[in-house]
Amino acid sequence: MRREPDFFGDQELVLIYVARRLKEALAVEKVFDADALDYAVVPTRYTSGMLFRSQRVGAFFYVTPQLAERARGLMLERGFRPFEDARREI
Repeated sequence: MRREPDFFGDQELVLIYVARRLKEALAVEKVFDADALDYAVVPTRYTSGMLFRSQRVGAFFYVTPQLAERARGLMLERGFRPFEDARREI
């Protein structure tokens, strides 16, 4: 279920996915909600492009370390590619 980051208190959260479009973010939420997985979504700016750089806002999905492997498995089953640098936290 989608939770506010405050819900997790002092727990470490790891970045599991970055959705660049609303449609993509809604599809990821549907995957996590169907499995009753607790996650947080934080809109965050990122830089895109190699030649013509631009700043955009994406939906950054976070889970607790205990749920990270389960979340990655769900995403891979549904055709999403999870974020691989699990060191990023909020």
